[in-house]
Amino acid sequence: MLDRPEATRTTEDQGCMRWVLGVPLVIIHLIAAWFCYTALAIQPAGIWDDDARAGIVLSCVLTIGASALALLITVAPSVRRAMGPWWLAPPLILGVVAAIRWASAG
Repeated sequence: MLDRPEATRTTEDQGCMRWVLGVPLVIIHLIAAWFCYTALAIQPAGIWDDDARAGIVLSCVLTIGASALALLITVAPSVRRAMGPWWLAPPLILGVVAAIRWASAG
């Protein structure tokens, strides 16, 4: 038998679970944010600059991919219970920004 109440054990376990899930999610969010930044920072020299446009598209695709991975992790029921719904915001925002940049680049 355990000597501590169930409520205390649940709170401590949830805090550990937040760290275990939060650190990889933050890393994935930072990767997506970096790719989104590169997509926004690349400026074509003119309409003939296909290499810059390809770089923008690649950065947008990688941003959307990393954001989708973060969303898939966050949508899992056990993660939502431990982390909360606000963890859905960063990948959604980054994905939308990348999609808009991709649409405006082409």
